[in-house]
Amino acid sequence: MRAPPVVYRCTYHVVWCPKYRRRVIGGSIEDRLEQLIREVCTERDAHIIELETMPDQVHLLVSCDPQFGIHRLVKQIKGRSSRVLRAEFPALKSRLPTLWTNSYFVATVGGATLEVVKRYVENQKDA
Repeated sequence: MRAPPVVYRCTYHVVWCPKYRRRVIGGSIEDRLEQLIREVCTERDAHIIELETMPDQVHLLVSCDPQFGIHRLVKQIKGRSSRVLRAEFPALKSRLPTLWTNSYFVATVGGATLEVVKRYVENQKDA
């Protein structure tokens, strides 16, 4: 008899900011950033529940395989988006030595219901 595949429900709220908290996310940079985040998540079989970008931060509510790890997912998102955005938008290169800070916030969604956290992320721009 074959063992069943791994079944998981690991949902994370991740927040990260541009270097020096510069307000550089907007317009075509914002559109391209969202596209890049979605590409990486699709490649890694991570399900985006909610994604919200603001001029100085990114909020991502995502479910990913614990064997792959949220750290590796965030590292790939930040790495690719920094590399591509700085290549496509030279103004970012002149304003920032790197696009993102080294740090980020991550919390598992467990204490609050998924719906409460989802509403929180959706309403970030209104706050």
